[in-house]
Amino acid sequence: MPERLAEMLLDLWTPLIMLWITLPPCIYMAPMNQSQLLTSGSPLELNRLSEEQRVLNRSKRGWVWNQMFVLEEFSGPEPILVGRLHTDLDPGSKKIKYILSGDGAGTIFQINDITGDIHAIKRLDREEKAEYTLTAQAVDWETNKPLEPPSEFIIKVQDINDNAPEFLNGPYHATVPEMSILGTSVTNVTATDADDPVYGNSAKLVYSILEGQPYFSIEPETAIIKTALPNMDREAKEEYLVVIQAKDMGGHSGGLSGTTTLTVTLSDVNDNPPKFAQSLYHFSVPEDVVLGTAIGRVKANDQDIGENAQSSYDIIDGDGTALFEITSDAQAQDGIIRLRKPLDFETKKSYTLKVEAANIHIDPRFSSRGPFKDTATVKIVVEDADEPPVFSSPTYLLEVHENAALNSVIGQVTARDPDVTASPIRFSIDRHTDLERQFNINADDGKITLATPLDRELSVWHNITIIATEIRNHSQISRVPVAIKVLDVNDNAPEFASEYEAFLCENGKPGQVIQTVSAMDKDDPKNGHYFLYSLLPEMANNPNFTIKKNEDNSLSILAKHNGFNRQKQEVYLLPIVISDSGNPPLSSTSTLTIRVCGCSSDGVVQSCNVEAYVLPIGLSMGALIAILACIILLLVIVVLFVTLRRHKNEPLIIKDDEDVRENIIRYDDEGGGEEDTEAFDIATLQNPDGINGFLPRKDIKPDLQFMPRQGLAPVPNGVDVDEFINVRLHEADNDPTAPPYDSIQIYGYEGRGSVAGSLSSLESTTSDSDQNFDYLSDWGPRFKRLGELYSVGESDKET
Repeated sequence: MPERLAEMLLDLWTPLIMLWITLPPCIYMAPMNQSQLLTSGSPLELNRLSEEQRVLNRSKRGWVWNQMFVLEEFSGPEPILVGRLHTDLDPGSKKIKYILSGDGAGTIFQINDITGDIHAIKRLDREEKAEYTLTAQAVDWETNKPLEPPSEFIIKVQDINDNAPEFLNGPYHATVPEMSILGTSVTNVTATDADDPVYGNSAKLVYSILEGQPYFSIEPETAIIKTALPNMDREAKEEYLVVIQAKDMGGHSGGLSGTTTLTVTLSDVNDNPPKFAQSLYHFSVPEDVVLGTAIGRVKANDQDIGENAQSSYDIIDGDGTALFEITSDAQAQDGIIRLRKPLDFETKKSYTLKVEAANIHIDPRFSSRGPFKDTATVKIVVEDADEPPVFSSPTYLLEVHENAALNSVIGQVTARDPDVTASPIRFSIDRHTDLERQFNINADDGKITLATPLDRELSVWHNITIIATEIRNHSQISRVPVAIKVLDVNDNAPEFASEYEAFLCENGKPGQVIQTVSAMDKDDPKNGHYFLYSLLPEMANNPNFTIKKNEDNSLSILAKHNGFNRQKQEVYLLPIVISDSGNPPLSSTSTLTIRVCGCSSDGVVQSCNVEAYVLPIGLSMGALIAILACIILLLVIVVLFVTLRRHKNEPLIIKDDEDVRENIIRYDDEGGGEEDTEAFDIATLQNPDGINGFLPRKDIKPDLQFMPRQGLAPVPNGVDVDEFINVRLHEADNDPTAPPYDSIQIYGYEGRGSVAGSLSSLESTTSDSDQNFDYLSDWGPRFKRLGELYSVGESDKET
């Protein structure tokens, strides 16, 4: 009680004492001389001087006041007196005027210019502005001249407890593991107070828990929240709401307070073992279920969550450990029992398994509670199903000789119905695997027989598929592959491995190897091939050649003598008998052709025919071919030269007895050729009144098509031929469709009424012609001019 009473008295008298300190208008302290005012620069500096010091400094005038304070949030009917300004120059004659300037002068603070009293005319808030700096000056009332230099002073706003604590970051959330020990730190919270922390206890905070006990506690000064109960269980309660209070004034009565909430969540730890929902599980499965099929699921529940609830499942005992397996489903947290091997209802009808569920993540802190695992029993009943036939072997391998008789038995397959009913079985061959139908099978006993002859040399293996079908249920079938190997018999005689042809040099030596041959046999004996070579009995004493067996099963043919002459005999035929080692052995006769050839000194074959014998020694076949090619090329050149020469000497004008007007002059140049009679229109020469229009060329095809030029007007009688030819020549030179090489120009003017009848009658083929050529005396100069034009055209190819 005495301590509580003292606290109440302190709370009561503290504001009164603070108010008493600030209310006295002025306390006269030691005055500051003029020099002190100028050097110190602040009238707030208070020097407590003795009476002696006052007398010594009396000659110097200066400001006299106390440091000023004003209480915040003070309000009353009249302005509050903050303090009073006074100078020792004031004798009380009221001739001094006080002036106040600076922060809040005139708006917040007001001075009586005669007495120097300073009042606060507004309500102040220390949290907005804690102090004000002002300037005071004393001037003459009449002249307004300063009596003293101006001096600054500070008015401080004194704090009162007008702000409650605040939790700026609330509400709060925290997590602590379940089963934590007593005093485990959860979190800490912090409140702020806007009051002055260095003056009084207005900002001194004390924390406490209003709600959340007895589970949590808080340190009053640091606001650290801790667990107040040990081993809190998440499975019992997972979340707690804690109300926290912060109170200023050191927690004493009269202080202000603020509150916030803290949500504490207990995080999970693995403190619970898995537990099967039931101790015995029953499942049934048909015997024909596919391997890997899920038969059933078992589940062990765990009160923990997340990875702490994860369990692994295993089969630890039972009579079906080899047939079944169990896997863990991480999503559903259960165990899936699957089939590993086929089931057989006729063999075993039920199985018993013992399965175990164990936590994967173990917390060593709780291992003393016992094993974090549980077991259960699983009974699996196998149900009977109609199964397909089962062959006695998964595959069959049969062998048969290639000379086996038709309908002979190659082998046999067997199958049975595994069901209790034991249905009879019928056998058949899948004909997709025996397209040539070489085999048959007995439908009742499964014996395979030969249907067509076999030939090992054509096919060594035959792969067929046998089908077994239940008679009572045709949908139950099974298939088995059967491989049939054809065994070899000696039914092929040996022969030369290829078509051999030997070459013998005329200058060869006795005993020289002419050719080495080898044999081949289509058969495949078990011990490999071994051939015997011999000459025909009638040629056993062959005077020219002999044979020699080599170790590699080949044969060498040797010459017995030298001096072979291809002019006497060019080719020798040597029959050779080849026998195998089969049972019975087979043999054949192959003939080797030996040609006598001319060879170089080092034995290189050069020619193998009689005609080449007369050639000089050393001349090869390649050189002979080159000489023949040159001769043929020379003959071609001579024929071309003679042909061109004869063609050049042919006359330009055809000398026939027929009318020369029926012909056209041909030039032996780049024209359309000698046989090109369609290049020119002869009708124009025969008809003086023919059309003078555009006549297309038939010997060429111009690159660009042009519109036909306008035809000329009919030429009247008596026109000068020279002028007419010049006009036509000019047209030909400027015609873009004309080719850039010489060609005959057709003139549609023959000279109407002319005695000659045609300009093309340049020359008569016979002197005794019936035609009259007297017109040549009159037209001679003009034809001379026409010949000059033709000469120009013939020499100038571009024109």
